[in-house]
Amino acid sequence: MLRLTRRLMGACLALMLIIPGSTWAADDDSTSETTSLKVMLDWYTNPTHAPLVIAQQRGFFERHGLDVELISPADPSVPPKLVAAGKVDLALSYQPQLHLQVDQGLPLVRVGTLIATPLNVTLVRADSDIESMKDLAGKTIGYSVGGVEKVLLNTMLEHNGVDPESVEMVNVNFALTPALISGKVDAITGAFRNFELAQMAQEGVKGRAFYIEEEGVPTYDELIFIANRETLDTHRDAYARFMAAIEDATAWIINHPDEGWKAFKASDPALDTPVNKKAWYNSIPRFALRPAALDVRRYKAFEAFLLERGQIKAKSPVSRLAVDVNRL
Repeated sequence: MLRLTRRLMGACLALMLIIPGSTWAADDDSTSETTSLKVMLDWYTNPTHAPLVIAQQRGFFERHGLDVELISPADPSVPPKLVAAGKVDLALSYQPQLHLQVDQGLPLVRVGTLIATPLNVTLVRADSDIESMKDLAGKTIGYSVGGVEKVLLNTMLEHNGVDPESVEMVNVNFALTPALISGKVDAITGAFRNFELAQMAQEGVKGRAFYIEEEGVPTYDELIFIANRETLDTHRDAYARFMAAIEDATAWIINHPDEGWKAFKASDPALDTPVNKKAWYNSIPRFALRPAALDVRRYKAFEAFLLERGQIKAKSPVSRLAVDVNRL
């Protein structure tokens, strides 16, 4: 009887393998229904968004039963507000900002990670006399956005024995690279390591980066997917499928980086620039291999860091800040 049962099981499996369109149910997480999701980027489309573009291009979203609309914001401060108001389902944001927004009462929660390392760096010209963060004492530092970026910079300075009051902060708006290249400032902070270094090289100027996680700041997730905490349970399955599609796209990009670049730039002719090409390859090692996975320690550490720095009023539990949508 046991042999007969095994033969029957083997026959069924063989039959499934030859019937077009048949699937092995135990490994099938697809759904017959299609769910529509509105996903807002943090800024205009660029190589840090590669898994989203590729997931849409190569049908990974469709394979997981999703119809995804990708939206670029006119104002980078808007996406979290629209998620909180229920106007979009998911948005890209930044872990440091999430801690502040939750502390302010916004019903936001991290449901996935796109870029799993900090991108933020303090950047100087390689031909300057600044060889370490210690040499920034008495210098001018350009920045685009205040708030948490200044807190991160001050931490880096203090970690190296530099009094933050000894540096002059200059708001250069979003012209970080031009301000540094032209000599308007001695350094810039809030630069992204995958872009600004490439922009400087494009202008024939070599940069020197001081990496934030090596200078006293806890490591954090740079780009994260946020959702509305109050409606999370209703959409958890769709969000889990979305993260699975992003994971598939990320794996494909890592396996096919050159083909991926060709596909990415083909999605919009404006993306085909030398800087974007360098940023594409610089970004690949930064993508989260398991987008849904949650590093609890990382969120605890950064929450404690912000509380110690007086940036939040009280410490929130990790469950209020971030979830793994695959865990019920």
